[in-house]
Amino acid sequence: MPVSVYLITPPFTQLNTPYPATAYLKGFLNTKGISAFQSDLGIEVTLALFSKSGLTQLFDAIPKDISALTPNAKRIIALKDDYIQSIDAVINFLQGNNPTLAHLICKRDFLPEAGRFEQLDDLVWAFGSMGTQDKAKHLATMYLEDLSDLIKETVDEHFGFSRYAEKLARSANSFDELYNLLQQEYTYIDELLIKILKERMETVQPALVALSVPFPGNLYTSLRCAQWIRRNYPSVKVAMGGGFANTELRSLSDPRVFEFYDFITLDDGEAPIEQLIAYIDNHIPVTNLKRTFLLQDGLVTYINNKSCTDYKQGQVGTPDYSDFLLNKYISAIEILNPMHSLWSDGRWNKLTMAHGCYWGKCTFCDISLDYIRLYEPVAASLLCDRMEEMIAQTGQNGFHFVDEAAPPALMRALAIEILRRKLVVSWWTNIRFEKSFTRDLCLLLKSSGCIGVSGGLEVASDRLLALIRKGITVAQVARVTKHFAEAGIMVHAYLMYGFPTQTAQETIDSLEMVRQLFEAGVLQSAFWHQFTMTAHSPVGLEPEKYKVKKQSALVGSFANNDIEHEDPTGADHASFSYGLKKSLLNYMHGACLDYPLHRWFDFKTPKPSVAPDFIKKALEEEEFTTAKSNSKIIFLGIPPTMEMITKSKKGQQWELAELAFQSKKGELSIRVSNDEGRWLNDLLPKLSVHEAKTWTLQEIKGDYETAGLPDFELFWHNKPVNTLYKAGLLEI
Repeated sequence: MPVSVYLITPPFTQLNTPYPATAYLKGFLNTKGISAFQSDLGIEVTLALFSKSGLTQLFDAIPKDISALTPNAKRIIALKDDYIQSIDAVINFLQGNNPTLAHLICKRDFLPEAGRFEQLDDLVWAFGSMGTQDKAKHLATMYLEDLSDLIKETVDEHFGFSRYAEKLARSANSFDELYNLLQQEYTYIDELLIKILKERMETVQPALVALSVPFPGNLYTSLRCAQWIRRNYPSVKVAMGGGFANTELRSLSDPRVFEFYDFITLDDGEAPIEQLIAYIDNHIPVTNLKRTFLLQDGLVTYINNKSCTDYKQGQVGTPDYSDFLLNKYISAIEILNPMHSLWSDGRWNKLTMAHGCYWGKCTFCDISLDYIRLYEPVAASLLCDRMEEMIAQTGQNGFHFVDEAAPPALMRALAIEILRRKLVVSWWTNIRFEKSFTRDLCLLLKSSGCIGVSGGLEVASDRLLALIRKGITVAQVARVTKHFAEAGIMVHAYLMYGFPTQTAQETIDSLEMVRQLFEAGVLQSAFWHQFTMTAHSPVGLEPEKYKVKKQSALVGSFANNDIEHEDPTGADHASFSYGLKKSLLNYMHGACLDYPLHRWFDFKTPKPSVAPDFIKKALEEEEFTTAKSNSKIIFLGIPPTMEMITKSKKGQQWELAELAFQSKKGELSIRVSNDEGRWLNDLLPKLSVHEAKTWTLQEIKGDYETAGLPDFELFWHNKPVNTLYKAGLLEI
């Protein structure tokens, strides 16, 4: 059967793993018997550029007169033979094929070094916590970044590994600048891109090309691809969808956009692309299209056939990663941030536990849009089915669940299902720091392969967290991060500054909270970003409620999402940026935790008003949790051995049961009465995570009392049984 759809991720997203949007669509099209082929043109262009032949051509393309170039560019050009000689080995190493090269790279006399390496003097202290492989990946990444700087200075000013021409697409209310640029001659990178696209189009011969544009940094290259296809394959229809369209193009009115695309679809892509295919095949009229912009009689028209319903998550199929060059992706470490390293190092299969966000209240978030507003979880058994299919297809058992916020109850169910199936996987996801993440739930998640979580602490101020409607407090976050950290799960916090009405005092107090979290060892990674007001968030929809003003009430004819605004009651937020990020880089490596906060800033700042032991006290505060009769009790460990021992004191003797539990890390023993020991020894195998039945605390109490044993609460909540979480007895 001929291929009917060609799914493209245009350059550039990420180098270590395919962006999953087209894999999701291909998986869905499989369920409909519609043939599709997919390409990540980003990795293909990168490999064509960063190769021996690619660099040879690049250096040949640089004008001979280099007098106007920076000293950095001149240095790289002078070392061109070293770059050409080393590039294939470096790429091979970053693809995981030659790990022994790490030792040579770390000697610092193999790779040519230019401007990017100057920062090493400041970061040499950070290398103490990095292994040889990570050091070498970081050095190799800077080597590639040096070449990237050369490309931007000499042949293509818009180049970037994951953000090509991003500034042209960010808040591009008018299409003018992009449109004018697209009328110019191809850049050096354009030529590489179009050469690869031409080869793929000749092979695939599709009826429809669907370009997924997740970020502003993909927009320009998607337009170049669409422009070439429309010129050279006028009978082929071209559609654009993805995150950029979903957030930026909802009020699109500029007809010039349709010189490039025939259609632009919004939100979930399954139903829209199915309707597009049916329309192209003349099976349905144009009025049956789903959430689709097109040009009719010279006017941009939006058609949304509401009788066409979206697919449930159980109906969309398993993401299909075939066609991707899975063994060609590059593991880079750009910045020394533990979570960012996790993100960019290694190949991760992408899945979603639930569509949308189960919380859906945060006032900075686009909660009015369907991709967040419509919450629908996927059953744990179906998730595991999909995981097994993807492992078989990709050969990779690492999973990144790309949820807005993964629901704790579903994470619990997924962990149990993974353990029951005895899957060996590593996984991480995004969460809310809510109190549902107890010590025992975190231990369960860890045992199933969870290695990291990221969550929004945002502004670490209880007043602002309430204004954001985050539903958490700083003290609660501290306790939850402690549970994760003590279970051995890395914790990353997304941090925000510049939320409406945020004062300088609150910014400093927020930094102090973050410092204390790192000092307490409950936070391992974090990232600051400045608040952005978006059109579809509660703040953007009702700015006056948050005491901010839109700088312009005009709606552009192209992209409309980020809104410039004034915050009359807040601080000069931008001035804090450098100090916040510099302090965080140090905190992540255990440095400068005792520095007074004013030293991070080159202007006068208020003293913290937060108690210096606020987080410490929050962590020491005893957590009173009432035992719930419907709590699930599971046992992850190995059944103990039991021995009856005799104790004597003051001439009296009595017998006790000693239960010895073996684990991967050691041995744990408890002593209880004979009868209690026999009952517990019989019970534990029934509580095994591998048993079909899951017992509740109420059922266990009933079994205990049926055995004629006294005072269940005293036995179950006393020290011997209370220590058994270390052996795998968990209340979840």
